[in-house]
Amino acid sequence: MTLLRRLSSLQARLLGLLLLMVTLVWLSAAILTWRDASDELDELLDGHLAQSAALLIVQQANRDTGESDDHGDDSSRERENAPTLHKYAPKVAFQVFHEGQLSMRSANTTSAPMSTKIRGFSTVRLPDNSQWRVYGAQGNEGDVQVFVGELIQSRESILWAVLKAVLMPLMYALPALAVVGWLAVRNGLAPLRHLSQALAQRQPQALDPVVLQDVPAEIDPVVKSLNALFERIQSMMASERRFTADAAHELRTPIAAIRTQAQVALGAGDDAAQRKHALLYTLAGCDRASHLVEQLLTLSRLESSSSAPPSGLVDLAGVARRVAGELAMTALDRAQELELEAPEHAYVGADDMLTSVLVRNLLDNALRYSPESARVSLSVMSEANQVILRVEDSGAGLSEADMARLGERFYRVLGTGQTGSGLGWSIVRRIANVYHARIEVTRSIKLGGLCVTVCWNSAAKPAP
Repeated sequence: MTLLRRLSSLQARLLGLLLLMVTLVWLSAAILTWRDASDELDELLDGHLAQSAALLIVQQANRDTGESDDHGDDSSRERENAPTLHKYAPKVAFQVFHEGQLSMRSANTTSAPMSTKIRGFSTVRLPDNSQWRVYGAQGNEGDVQVFVGELIQSRESILWAVLKAVLMPLMYALPALAVVGWLAVRNGLAPLRHLSQALAQRQPQALDPVVLQDVPAEIDPVVKSLNALFERIQSMMASERRFTADAAHELRTPIAAIRTQAQVALGAGDDAAQRKHALLYTLAGCDRASHLVEQLLTLSRLESSSSAPPSGLVDLAGVARRVAGELAMTALDRAQELELEAPEHAYVGADDMLTSVLVRNLLDNALRYSPESARVSLSVMSEANQVILRVEDSGAGLSEADMARLGERFYRVLGTGQTGSGLGWSIVRRIANVYHARIEVTRSIKLGGLCVTVCWNSAAKPAP
């Protein structure tokens, strides 16, 4: 079996396994046939020995009846040998004793009894080192003792002759079975070869489905999986092309603005106010481009990662306090009121950096798209087995259509007067999907603007 696993060809493996199974079945059948034939042959030949013994007893009884008509002396009769009638006669022997004296024997025996067992079968080894199957029997009066034996080697010769006639044709059939098996395996694997040829002939950019005729049930799932893979790759490539085109378009705008403001600064001459104004806009354009690139890289890492994202225990309440502190200055600059409500700890299974990105994007959007002097609320609470993050604002809110499109790449609600790339919501939804968090976007009952709720499954508090 180890050798079969080392074979690189599936066809060779199947053929080798098939021949191995056929050989094992053949050997098992040969062993069973050998045992059955040996048992049957032993019973048959033992029956012949018993029958021969019975005939010898009858013959001795007849000799005793006609003993008065026999003018020969007893001593000569005891030494009488039976004639050799057949070339296989030396393989069979018999002895007849009458009243303890040898009356008759075959030419290949001595005057000593062949066996010590006077009734039944026994296997004995004679002085010439030959093994015999001996049957002993007595007459009705007990004065006649008969031993009939057969050379065990002769039994083995007969058994081998029978088995050779039965098993040798099967042995000669093994090469024929190998050829037939090779043809059957090759024909059975033809769909795999057709699939391999179809894939080898495809162009690298070809993502259309693979079409094969008369696909077997075992190959059909492979073909369907390949076609599903091609479909996913096609969808991913189309999405990446759109992403690349949109990213190039979005980057073109801040770069063009930076170039324009740089030209204004160069042409300002001695006008310090104009130069300062142009440089400030240049810095704002750099910040916008930097923010866009950072979001693009974050989204790219989330979507291209083939391994599981980092995960651990994160104190969402602590993350909310940290992010609120980082964005507090932004709220002060716009005279906005930033409220924070959070327990001491609220643990969720996530990554600290990605959780911070999610909270920062949600809170930054609320502050940016709310008017000056607006109220923005960030809260964390634990309910049952969930930890809930909620961001609300007192802005104008969004229509149902705009809420449905939140999360689309580069989608921005028009008329807000704010700059942005439209990637923040895409990042938020992607991070939420990674950690199986649920996002709901509704109108805020408390403040009247937009309300974003993110629900996590709560995690156990770490041991101190």
